[in-house]
Amino acid sequence: MSPDYETEYNNRARVPEHPEIIAGWASDAAAYRSEAVCELGVPYGESERQRYDLFKPETARSNAIAMFIHGGYWQALDRSFFSHMARGLNQLGVPVAVVGYDLCPQVELGHIVWEIQQAAASLWQRYRLPIVAAGHSAGGHLSACALATDWKNVDPELPEQLVPAAYGISGLYNLKPLTETSINGALKLTTEAAELESPLFWPAPARLTMDAVVGGAESEEYLKQSRRITDVWGLEGVRTRYEEIAGANHFTVIAGLAEPENAMTRRIAELAGA
Repeated sequence: MSPDYETEYNNRARVPEHPEIIAGWASDAAAYRSEAVCELGVPYGESERQRYDLFKPETARSNAIAMFIHGGYWQALDRSFFSHMARGLNQLGVPVAVVGYDLCPQVELGHIVWEIQQAAASLWQRYRLPIVAAGHSAGGHLSACALATDWKNVDPELPEQLVPAAYGISGLYNLKPLTETSINGALKLTTEAAELESPLFWPAPARLTMDAVVGGAESEEYLKQSRRITDVWGLEGVRTRYEEIAGANHFTVIAGLAEPENAMTRRIAELAGA
């Protein structure tokens, strides 16, 4: 029997307390913005959402910048909900750019992939440091896309390994199942477009590093998404790692990034050379 994709992918229905969790993100993010050393609203493109907020550690100890990409199924939320995702990494000496992007249906999903590439390129041009892409949900998808990008195609002046590592949290790497769900109302993906924008079907970024973590309490499809990318890319020469965060659902899985001693935070710091 084929899976019920609507039930498997509708995280808001699966976690009825999600409004309280999202409200908590907003207040925690605002609190961190008020105390952190940060540059807010740095433009990397022309639209209002094509901006990043850069959160700086007191003493930088990394040889890369972490770029955090938020979720919301490419159609909801913005960077202002996620400022506190920089807190743990900042305390470990890693600068963090929390990136915004335009949403569907105002733009197509492929355009969002392009925007994230522009954001990473803009950060490299400014700091001349590699970027570790970390993202949640739709942001996990965009992180994997950044890892698998042919940067010479984006701009011949960019280094080939501009993004040497990605850390996908509850990411989506094969978008085809979404075409059978209500989530596709805003995305408007055809089966062909869904395949085209799925990093699972891109040439694997051999010799680079991809971690895919997922909440242990998430749907079977979400567990499968992360296992598939690590299995398939692992066979093609990517250094992959799969992990389940015990007891975490789709919304609580990112909570640890606010804390420096959390294993997820420490792993991203390690990928950034801190």
